[in-house]
Amino acid sequence: MPQLSAAQYGKDNIRVYKVQKDKTTGKQDVTEMTVCVLLSGDIETSYTKADNSVVVATDTMKQTTYITAKQNPVNPPELFGAILANHFVTKYSHIHTAQVKVKQHRWTRVVVKDQPHPHSFFRDSAETRNAEVVATKDKGISIRSAVAGLLVLKSTGSAFHSFIHDEFTALHDVEDRILSTEVDSGWTWNTFETVQEVESSVEKFDKAWKSARQITLDLFATENSPSVQNTMYKMCEEILAVVPEVNAVDYSLPNKHYFEIGEAPSTLSALIMLI
Repeated sequence: MPQLSAAQYGKDNIRVYKVQKDKTTGKQDVTEMTVCVLLSGDIETSYTKADNSVVVATDTMKQTTYITAKQNPVNPPELFGAILANHFVTKYSHIHTAQVKVKQHRWTRVVVKDQPHPHSFFRDSAETRNAEVVATKDKGISIRSAVAGLLVLKSTGSAFHSFIHDEFTALHDVEDRILSTEVDSGWTWNTFETVQEVESSVEKFDKAWKSARQITLDLFATENSPSVQNTMYKMCEEILAVVPEVNAVDYSLPNKHYFEIGEAPSTLSALIMLI
């Protein structure tokens, strides 16, 4: 007989934009986020018996996200995610786990005549600062922070050779190549017992994000990379050393290939990028 083994549902692509205004100076700060909320618990009957009495509507999730953003800090995203996730497992006794994913988009202040403009910004890249928060009733709050969509390239200082060659290998050893990748780096924190404990770690979240991003850029730029695998391992080692509250670091560095196709008249190599 069929049996429901697991159930989770929620609301994705909740767009949140918050403006914080300093009435004294006229300076404004903006935060834009895309939020996903997923709930699980004693909701099986909504699937097996069409019992909607256990369903927290996805529109309720969206409205709750808006009100939570209005009434609470949205920075850092780890704190906002923890407050929102904790709300669902606290308010609804039959909801045991709430997963909140926060993707914070990048707005950079415009500089006019060497002065930061008080209320104008530009989107300088597709890079995002992310946080994935899971609040589980009576088990605390787990948080994974991340840098995502950080596109980097260096025109030399990367190699890849001495790998396995067999009858199916078409790739040649390369002593020097262009290296480009889109960085997705995440670090998982030790479990927090309460939202208050998360709130007390606000400065640590910001410091860890800045450190992880800078370590990634510094090592990418300065190391004569023997392989992407080895470079990302070194990045992980450095982040773990700088942020002791983190228990794991992960990286995804997919190659964005550039291949040399010949010599141009100016003696510079002509390049084509394949994605």
